[in-house]
Amino acid sequence: MPDYQERIDEACARAAELERELSDPALASQPGQYEKLGRELGALRPLIEAGERYRRIRGEIEDARAMSGDDDPELAELARSELPDLEAQLAELDRELAVLLTPVDPNDQKNAILEIRAGTGGEEAALFAADLFRMYSRYAEIRGWKVELLSSSETGSGGFKEVIAGIDGEGVFSELKFERGVHRVQRVPATESQGRIHTSTVTVAVMPEAEEVDVQIEPGDLRVDVMRAGGPGGQSVNTTDSAVRITHLPSGLVVQCQDEKSQHKNKAKAMKVLRSRLLEIERERADQERADARRAQVGTGERSEKIRTYNFPQSRVTDHRSGITLHKLDAILDGELGELVEAVRAQVTAKSEP
Repeated sequence: MPDYQERIDEACARAAELERELSDPALASQPGQYEKLGRELGALRPLIEAGERYRRIRGEIEDARAMSGDDDPELAELARSELPDLEAQLAELDRELAVLLTPVDPNDQKNAILEIRAGTGGEEAALFAADLFRMYSRYAEIRGWKVELLSSSETGSGGFKEVIAGIDGEGVFSELKFERGVHRVQRVPATESQGRIHTSTVTVAVMPEAEEVDVQIEPGDLRVDVMRAGGPGGQSVNTTDSAVRITHLPSGLVVQCQDEKSQHKNKAKAMKVLRSRLLEIERERADQERADARRAQVGTGERSEKIRTYNFPQSRVTDHRSGITLHKLDAILDGELGELVEAVRAQVTAKSEP
């Protein structure tokens, strides 16, 4: 059985450090940093509580073993009778601590930015992008999460060339991060007169929503352009300079938002997407430097990986990472994703174990 005491002591020391930082009055002027440190402290508390029980039970086992050799037969027998129960408690704590001390993605508790783009397949791909956006929106509704449309580029038939949304809720990124990749659809398009099955693809990207304290962006690194919004819209959407395009000069990243009539709201949404994309770049760079087990958990980070196939003729959904196939395509597209999400999580966890 491993000795966790050193790592428990490190967690206690970090918690004490965080408590000192959080009690600093100067931190009140940095609400974002205060929340970030508070979340880190909250994440350490279960480990510290388990560590206190671990220390106490180990001490009781040592005492019982020492007393089992006592000259008083009754006292020695009492000590020996207590040992099995104490050792069972320690074994249970060992399993609990193994989970608590497993490295986790620091972004798991963050909100997420969801980006869906039509891939190969033309208009059919755009229509399936709309289907996937509805699927994730319904799943978010089922989970009690909030979805905010940040940017979209619609087609004339009701599809999406691209749609970007923010999803807010507890543990959103940890649940959705394995949805990123290429989603393939096999079905007969409405425009197909001879009933032939077409294959189209849609790419899904899921990024942790970055806070200002996560990504520092210098004002001089940005070029902000304003223009009139294009595409279909209501009154004033095409007659005022409300659309905003932000270019991050060091990286070359470009984000454009035009869904709001307010230029300020479009700029705020564009900055939210830009921060998250910059954080994702750093995430992927860090992934490349981590150990093999960690890289196995998050994958290569390439969005070109085909992760799932939605076959309409057979009402079948196959996830190519977990190997699971479900014959309830309509229910899944209506947001019943839980079984797939859990299957992928289990598969990834198994691969990450040494």
